[in-house]
Amino acid sequence: MVVVPVLGALSLAACTASGTDDTSGPVSIDQDWSKADPITVDVYDGLANYMGIQGGWFGKIVKDKFNMELNIIAPNVAGGGDTLYNTRVSGGELGDLVVVDKGQQMDELVEGGLLLDASDYYGSMKNVATYDPAVQHLNEGKDGVYGFPTSVSSLKPTESSEGIDPTFGPYLRWDLYADAGYPEIGTLEDLLPVLKTMQDAHPQTEDGKPVHAISLFKDWDGNMMVTAKQPATLYGYDEMGFVLAKADGSDYQSIVDSDSQYVRALKFYFDANQLGLVDPESTTQNYDTMFSKYQNGQVLLSWWPWLGQSAYNTEQNMADGKGFELAPMADQRIFSYGAEVYGGKQIIGIGSKAEDPARLAAFVDWLYSPEGVLASASETQGAAGPEGLTWEKGDDGAPVLTDFGTKAILEGGADVPAEWGGGTYKDGVSTLNVSTVLPIDENPDTGYPYSYKYWPSYQKTTSNPVTDDWASHMGDPTSTMDYLQKNDQVVVAPGSSFAAPADSSEIEAIRSQVKAAIIENSWKMVFAKDQAEFDSLLQGMQQTVEGLGYAKVLEFDMANAKAQDDARAAVAKEFG
Repeated sequence: MVVVPVLGALSLAACTASGTDDTSGPVSIDQDWSKADPITVDVYDGLANYMGIQGGWFGKIVKDKFNMELNIIAPNVAGGGDTLYNTRVSGGELGDLVVVDKGQQMDELVEGGLLLDASDYYGSMKNVATYDPAVQHLNEGKDGVYGFPTSVSSLKPTESSEGIDPTFGPYLRWDLYADAGYPEIGTLEDLLPVLKTMQDAHPQTEDGKPVHAISLFKDWDGNMMVTAKQPATLYGYDEMGFVLAKADGSDYQSIVDSDSQYVRALKFYFDANQLGLVDPESTTQNYDTMFSKYQNGQVLLSWWPWLGQSAYNTEQNMADGKGFELAPMADQRIFSYGAEVYGGKQIIGIGSKAEDPARLAAFVDWLYSPEGVLASASETQGAAGPEGLTWEKGDDGAPVLTDFGTKAILEGGADVPAEWGGGTYKDGVSTLNVSTVLPIDENPDTGYPYSYKYWPSYQKTTSNPVTDDWASHMGDPTSTMDYLQKNDQVVVAPGSSFAAPADSSEIEAIRSQVKAAIIENSWKMVFAKDQAEFDSLLQGMQQTVEGLGYAKVLEFDMANAKAQDDARAAVAKEFG
């Protein structure tokens, strides 16, 4: 962290030479940080898709309030995987601020002395204190307050946390699906002939760019090929290491088993590629390149609403009758995350060597305030942005998007006024890519959810040919989630905030080798020349990982998956 001498008022939060906290008691964070000397803060963020200094309107808000710049360090941009994390942890300093997974990563950082015990500051963190049960639960068994939970909520854990759209789902270019005559889709595999019909009828965009039914990317591959895990969510599964676990606890699968949902997805992609439906650039492009293809109308299928819809469903496209909507796949029962009364999968922490922990504690606390939630929430989840720029209170006090907000959020973008930092709105969005509070929770300042998608003013103005046609063919639901719930096509995993324990050094070493073999072979299987090669690669992958000690890691992951289900059952009973 680059820092110049701080004001005398900050001397209460002095640090030792080693950078560890040396406060002697409670420290107030309640002061005008805009008058403090400027600092640049290194933010290690496992969710970020941008590397460098946060700029634009969010950067200006942080600068004006805290006289602070955020230098984002993003493993997703730096090649993906755990390399950057492991390198920085080995060096003894991950970041001044960190956004990491709770459980294994948080435990490692606490045990290694890389996270600050923020107990002395917590007493004056008034916004975070609103969610004190979640904070206490996260830090249970530790000797201090080392992390702050994200995606906190006041909803019941058995209620879906996702609101209008689920996190996952088969989203198709609805206009092209309509052109094909709304063919029936029974199962995942039935998508393929439908996609082929759509691609064959529309092989190019209006400006001559190639159209592909499916486009993939490698950036987020972890224990497995991330895009091969997504189809499993359509049948109620989510991952736990090398295990796919059903939301209701009724099934657990090893991903490398020949009849697993993971291998089924690889076969789906292989078949799609044999039909000429997979973007040949999938093996080399990153997420941003793929996202731009969705924006350009070059991709027909999206497993996430916040990909296809976010990129392509601009107000102009929708008015023209073009956009992504959920496909009516008959056998789907989509995995849904229950509201996390104890917070989500990631935590925010302050690095133990941060030179101005009081200011960082104030910043973290601000992220949980109504202003901070609206300004910093993940854009993919309906973040409304800052009051006065993208939205305002109407005559009746209800929130409404401003003309600028409509252009910036719904119509594909807008240039930000100079007094708000300039540049494009999209380039100024918070690169933290984290929501501290669920967007469907109520903003106490307005009485409405934080997400603009729930505002009456938004819902009145969003009727368009695409959504109207979708609704008329799906039984007139009020939203995607309403359709799924009415048709018993969603299964909610109660929000237990379960975190798997850290891998032992032995498990970690085996896992590292095994997942590399799984990812490498998975990609090869998708692009295999024929069924014989696909089968050979699958068999080779299975033999390779078994030889590397896969069974030992699988046993560990399976125990965690079953413990997670126990935790879900317990929290559902406690808050039911």
